[in-house]
Parts: sequence; structure tokens; C-alpha cells
Amino acid sequence: MKLLPYLEANRLEAGCDEVGRGCLCGPVVAAAVILPENFANEIINDSKKLSKGYRESLITEIKGKAIAWAVAEASVEEIDQINILNASFLAMSRAVESLDTAPDHLLIDGNRFKSKLEIPYDCIIKGDGKYASIAAASILAKVYRDNLMAEYAKEYPGYGWEKNAGYPTKQHRQGILELGSTPIHRRSFKLLPDQLALDL
Repeated sequence: MKLLPYLEANRLEAGCDEVGRGCLCGPVVAAAVILPENFANEIINDSKKLSKGYRESLITEIKGKAIAWAVAEASVEEIDQINILNASFLAMSRAVESLDTAPDHLLIDGNRFKSKLEIPYDCIIKGDGKYASIAAASILAKVYRDNLMAEYAKEYPGYGWEKNAGYPTKQHRQGILELGSTPIHRRSFKLLPDQLALDL
């Protein structure tokens, strides 16, 4: 299905999305993208529905054709201090603030958002599968974060982050059981289910 180019014509809309909310470690990463109204690409979609190869092939096109784009993070420390939902909002706000061109309106993936930004917005459930700018933001954020976690995997081997990006897979949980947690694990998250912890 071809995604919609905008919610309302003749205004600069920035699509915003985040990745990494469900991970046990690493920052939450968000991106904001303003696409031209005539942007068209048959492949672009929610980043989770695209292969790694497709996502990486779209990066150059998104960055080259976008009016503006930016990627930003909220750290593990911030996640633990203000909770993952608020950290996601913070990362999205930082991405918007980092745009070279100020948008007129924000299209936020999800059902809620809060920010100190004085820019009107619409929250769109499953927006990354409906609007090209949100899909583009999801792709930029995911590729950035996946690459970041692959680098962390070299520093902290044994958790499989180069494959699971920090999500709670069997390999990741096994790594925590055998090696313990790392400085980039989220202390406010339950790193192991009760049963696994008891098995220790």
C-alpha cells in the first residue's frame, strides 16, 4: 500500500517516530523527517515491515530528498529517571528541535505525546504504516539504533545485540544470566523474568 504524503496539504509536516522502547538496554532513539509533498516511493513503509537491506537502501534517498531530517536520543540514565514513555517523548522533541527547518505541524506515531515544543501535532496510531514522513522517521531511527547497538555489542559481547539490538530475546536473557548486566542496561526494567532469576 502506498503511504500518504501528508495529512494536510500546503504545510511543513514533520513525521516523528521512535525505536527501542521495548529494549532492555541502550538509549531510546527518535527521528523527525520533513518530506516534500511530491515525495513518492513504493517501498517505504513501517521500518519493522522492511528487511535490513531495504531499510539501509532507503536511508540515502530519505536523507537526500527530505527537506529536513534529524535523529536524537534519550539516554539510559534519562530512561531510568523519567521512565521510558517520557524518555521517548524527550527523544522525539530533541529530534524536532534538531531539524534545520522548523515544521508547521508534527505527525506523531502512537496515541499520545507530550512536549514543551510549541508546535501543534496529531497522534496517529500505526502512523508509520500510513504516512510516508513517519515511516521515513521510523527507518532513520531504526537503522541508527541498530548500528549503535552493533557497536555496543563489540564492547559488551555475549548478549547478541548485533542481532537483537537489545530486545529481550532468549540469547540476550541468557547473556544477562551468565554475564550479569552492563552499564547500558536499563535499571528500571525487569531484566529477567522471575522464573529465570529463580533458576540461578
